[in-house]
Amino acid sequence: MDDFYRELIIDRYKSPHNKGRLDPHDYSYEDDNPLCGDELRIDVRVDENEVVTEASFEGQGCAISMASADLLVEHIVGKQLAEIKAMSKEDILELLGIELGPVRLKCALLSLKVLKAGIYGIEELEEELT
Repeated sequence: MDDFYRELIIDRYKSPHNKGRLDPHDYSYEDDNPLCGDELRIDVRVDENEVVTEASFEGQGCAISMASADLLVEHIVGKQLAEIKAMSKEDILELLGIELGPVRLKCALLSLKVLKAGIYGIEELEEELT
């Protein structure tokens, strides 16, 4: 079973299904993992009921971080923002389907960190403080 998920990760890394920018978008945030150099931006569009209608990502990094981002943005389409805010690292691990060590876990969780920062409005808060 692990081989299937490893192939899925490599496939999503080489040929992501959801890569690009959304313009306009309702939520967007970008961040990086300074330990390994992964960089990620996620854009999200929602409807009037706060349901995600489109999501995409841009970035560069290892296979785990890019596959995680691709799978995550695909997974959130059709979900309400409240559901996304409740997501945890276990949800990301389930999407990836393999166990990860501590270093790879940071790579996998970058997408969730960026997504949540965007929908919680961290970017707007940072702008207000500068």
